[in-house]
Amino acid sequence: MYDFTIDKHAIRKSASLLVSRRVDFLSAFFLFYGRFSRNRFRYLLKYITVDPVDSVKNYCLEGLFMNARPAAAFFTMAALFVSPMAAFASSGAGSERLDLTAHWVGYVSIGIFVFAYIFVMAEEFTHLRKSKPVVLASGIIWGMIAITYANNGLPHAAEEAIRHNILEFAELFLFLLVAMTYINAMQERLVFASLRVWLVAKGFGYRQLFWITGILAFFISPVADNLTTALLMCAVVLAVGADNPKFVAIACVNIVVAANAGGAFSPFGDITTLMVWQKGIVDFFTFFNLFIPSVISFIVPAAIMHFAVPDEHPTASGDKIIMRRGAKRIMFLFLLTIITAVSFHQFLHLPPMAGMMTGLSYLTIFGYFLKMTHGAEDDRRFGERSRKRTDDETITSGAAKFDIFKKVSKAEWDTLLFFYGVILCVGGLGFIGYLAMVSEAMYVQMGPTFANTMVGILSAIVDNIPVMFAVLTMQPEMSTGQWLLVTLTAGVGGSLLSVGSAAGVALMGASKGRYTFFSHLKWTWAIAIGYALAILAHLWINADMFTVAVK
Repeated sequence: MYDFTIDKHAIRKSASLLVSRRVDFLSAFFLFYGRFSRNRFRYLLKYITVDPVDSVKNYCLEGLFMNARPAAAFFTMAALFVSPMAAFASSGAGSERLDLTAHWVGYVSIGIFVFAYIFVMAEEFTHLRKSKPVVLASGIIWGMIAITYANNGLPHAAEEAIRHNILEFAELFLFLLVAMTYINAMQERLVFASLRVWLVAKGFGYRQLFWITGILAFFISPVADNLTTALLMCAVVLAVGADNPKFVAIACVNIVVAANAGGAFSPFGDITTLMVWQKGIVDFFTFFNLFIPSVISFIVPAAIMHFAVPDEHPTASGDKIIMRRGAKRIMFLFLLTIITAVSFHQFLHLPPMAGMMTGLSYLTIFGYFLKMTHGAEDDRRFGERSRKRTDDETITSGAAKFDIFKKVSKAEWDTLLFFYGVILCVGGLGFIGYLAMVSEAMYVQMGPTFANTMVGILSAIVDNIPVMFAVLTMQPEMSTGQWLLVTLTAGVGGSLLSVGSAAGVALMGASKGRYTFFSHLKWTWAIAIGYALAILAHLWINADMFTVAVK
């Protein structure tokens, strides 16, 4: 006689086992007809769960079928395979997750994210800031997840998951906020304007300026970031090439490629490298193994484009800019801040964000000194004066008092909020279960080298930030060489199209129509050659790193 009592707790635990181990439907059929004896059923349990840690689950599953009707056991298992809402999978944190990949919530979430990202890609035409659609999408996705989990007896699961994503964003947000504040402070002290005017005043030819702006973009972006660097070099190009649209277009292509390539070998150069470093996957100095591949990804297309640059000389400018008081000391403090962030992470095992916030205190204290010592000497030496530029814009080098909070307020808040939306959207899709499916398809079936190469191509179509965050969320088992490969491809792959990186998108707006999607597309083939050669160079030069597993 069978015991008609079914333990609900045992059913839930057995469901977790059945889904995670993929017990086939045929086994349920055999169990229904009682073709397994008690001893054979125990053997089946051992076959399904060879891990001793799962002994509790074995007990629950055995208790379910040994103490219940065979019919009840059959219909319980059938329900698990028909309805994904009834299936629970054990997560790494010890909490339970619903598999929503085949549920309407999963499908709607994907649709919402794609729809939001279409608006991001169309920002140039709609003038709708890219942060707005993704922030809204993230709220809707997590709202649906939370309601679904609450209806299935897990009211706090979504809360725990979203807190983890918010922590990821908070570290990135505080790090970038400090970097942007320093950049704004140096811009206010006329550091970048002085460099621009110096280059213009030298009377270099177009081909010389093509290489100078490219090389400067390559070496400045590892310290600042590729977006700021690209905008700075674009200002130089627009100042000297106002009468030559062909030079402006090709020089902007070169700047985008150089800035993205330079950012690929430094944790500070791009958001993708910063995320990998902050995650603790690759050490700070290990990134510099990508220097030669990054150089190749810049030099090869630049050498090809060189012959299309007009062999002419622009008219020299007579503008003069004097950097404001404290400019050089702020540059030194920025360098000291970077050293502090690296030291906190490398030696104290603290988040780099903590070091950057400490560095921000350097600037706040020095800003207080500048403000309190501001006097007649500043007004006399740096009095308000304006000089006309060739594009009818005005350079103002006044003696306004230094205010640190104005520098903070001028941070790229749209970009920071965009990161929030992207991280939570991708985190939500990962919590639903889609990233695990993608990881299985790409990194297990295709292999990590092919998958990481495709990540770079995907970064040209979709921005590299959500792509890299998705990879980090999946966190496939890869060697250090493979993690460097995906960092390289995500960084330089965005150069294949103008919409593939923040630098390209920004320059399309800053160039006032002289650098466009199609002017960049004209040289995609040359950039692709550099992309492929950079990958081959990394596979050859850093071959020994592909056998070093990430701890």
